[in-house]
Amino acid sequence: MIDFRYHLVSIIAVFLALTVGLVLGTTMLQDPLLNTLKSETADLRGTSEDLRAERDVADSVNTGADEMAESLSEDMLEERLYGLGVALVLVPGTDPEIAAALEARVEEAGGEVVGRVEISENFVDPTNATSIDELATQVSSDPEELSGTPYENAGTELARALAGGTDAGGSDDAKSSLAAFDKGGIVSFSGDPAGSADAVFVLAPSLDVSSEPEGASETAIVALDELARALHDGVGPTVLAGDTSSAAEEGTLTLVRAEDPPYSTVDVVGRPLGDIVAVLVLAAAVEGDEGAYGIGEDTRGFLPDPLPKTQESGAPDDEDDPGEVDDPGEVDEPDGRGFEDEARRTVPDGE
Repeated sequence: MIDFRYHLVSIIAVFLALTVGLVLGTTMLQDPLLNTLKSETADLRGTSEDLRAERDVADSVNTGADEMAESLSEDMLEERLYGLGVALVLVPGTDPEIAAALEARVEEAGGEVVGRVEISENFVDPTNATSIDELATQVSSDPEELSGTPYENAGTELARALAGGTDAGGSDDAKSSLAAFDKGGIVSFSGDPAGSADAVFVLAPSLDVSSEPEGASETAIVALDELARALHDGVGPTVLAGDTSSAAEEGTLTLVRAEDPPYSTVDVVGRPLGDIVAVLVLAAAVEGDEGAYGIGEDTRGFLPDPLPKTQESGAPDDEDDPGEVDDPGEVDEPDGRGFEDEARRTVPDGE
């Protein structure tokens, strides 16, 4: 039989083994372990310092690029949007400072910001889809033509009102349509965008939509895409603009671009250089050259190449051969500054 002394000896042996193990662990293994931890900590500290230095260099380069962009903006944007009325559409999450900066760049390019269209949270709330569809039907001059989703239908009617495409007079004129949207609590307006928009900037949310609840973010992306598509179809040149966060893996523009939109996109607004690029992208869209620009994947480039032309006098459809001399009897009537110089060039000396 195993008596008490056997158990006592076994317990003592176990505790002795543990004690010896602890002693060995804290003496023989202590130095190698500490050395390893110190080495890894030093490596991480060095990596962190390198990354901090790279960040500082990148910040300095970006600051310099912004300074250069500011100094060249007048020449880069001059008359690119001459005579065009531009509406700004702000969705929930849009940074108002970005909106203000783009307004200033549009005006610098010779365009006019005819007004803002602010989309409310109610617009992207899935529970309001039926109400949005009913509202679009009420303001439409031809409800039977509305066969899309609630966001498509609302976007179609909003585009008609901005571009002046609704019937004149009655409840279907542009201002009445916008007033109906405003009264419905899904859209509000500032300025006078009714019937005066030739092009549209839609500003994407500044925050990463992946941080929102899954259903809400999906609805917001669908609503944003369908709204921009309707504005593109109904008004014309449309650019969806976002900051660099929108180009992240789950960023707004990344998700929208996956649907191959017909409108242009740019993902670098929020800094002077990026805002200038956005206006150039809109000017290119006016010329019919639409695409994705910025730093995200599958973009055509950082900015349009070649740059869009100025809009002040328009480029002639058929330019004269450089070596051809015009018939002096066919000199055009004066239509703008510089005509007299042009006439002198086309009339032979002595006539």
